[in-house]
Amino acid sequence: MTFADYVDLRRAEIEAALNGFLPAPPDVPAVVADAMRYSLMAGGKRLRPLLVLAGAEGVARTVGGSEAAARAAAMPAACALEMIHTYSLIHDDLPAMDDDDLRRGRPTSHVVYGEGLAILAGDGLQAEAFSLLAREPQGHHPVLMTRKLRTLALIAGAAGPAGMVGGQAIDLAAVSPAPGVNAVALDPAGLQAMHLRKTGALIRAAVVAGAVMAGADERLTAAVDEYGKEIGLAFQIVDDILDVEGAAATLGKTAGKDQVAGKPTYPAFFGLDQARTLAAGCHTRARQALDRAGLLESRLDEIATWIIKRDK
Repeated sequence: MTFADYVDLRRAEIEAALNGFLPAPPDVPAVVADAMRYSLMAGGKRLRPLLVLAGAEGVARTVGGSEAAARAAAMPAACALEMIHTYSLIHDDLPAMDDDDLRRGRPTSHVVYGEGLAILAGDGLQAEAFSLLAREPQGHHPVLMTRKLRTLALIAGAAGPAGMVGGQAIDLAAVSPAPGVNAVALDPAGLQAMHLRKTGALIRAAVVAGAVMAGADERLTAAVDEYGKEIGLAFQIVDDILDVEGAAATLGKTAGKDQVAGKPTYPAFFGLDQARTLAAGCHTRARQALDRAGLLESRLDEIATWIIKRDK
């Protein structure tokens, strides 16, 4: 099938799985269930879960396994990562963080539900993600249990202070430091380090989680990890470019906010042309990592190209 058809099919499967995994009344209060569902089921690119599934499929094909079985084993991790990503967006949009009122083409959670419930909805999604990782896929075979534990630890590390949370903290310290604290000045190396954590860590974890759940050996795991590092950085560079050139109607979020807020970005440091060159370099290195592992014919290659060429 075409790549567009592949993305549509996998997105539909992800949406159905997310809908099934979300807790609902009477197990949880309706007010928090509604707030969690509002943000999680608002659409979006679903890039991270797509990477999980594509990573699992690519590894399964390489090792001679069933792509369908690998995809089924990886789906809980795919959904957990989307829950964590959505929780981070809810919190990132809060007045204390980026203070935005538009996300995925609709009012942000705190605009609809208030700040308190938005915080709780994000907290609920994060906790539910780890509950899902511990619970699914069900089974007690030692191989399955080992893969689940590796995946859980991988995602926890990417989401926590060494990963996404740490990157967000660096971002805040650079733009909105605590009262009486001087802003942290970032140079280009610091900018890259921040984004490898803030944006790149979950993207990197997504593709590796899929590979692990499909039974990747150390060589394959290292290759997809390198691929994930490069496309995670490329995604952020393109995001920075789109913040300058994109329109809110296309992006689904407020355009131009980074420049107004004085945020350190790739276009701010390097200009648009050089930023595009940097993103292209990431794309080249990502494809080289796939080629070394025999994964260049997988959907991972098409996803890398999609990241570079996207307009939202």
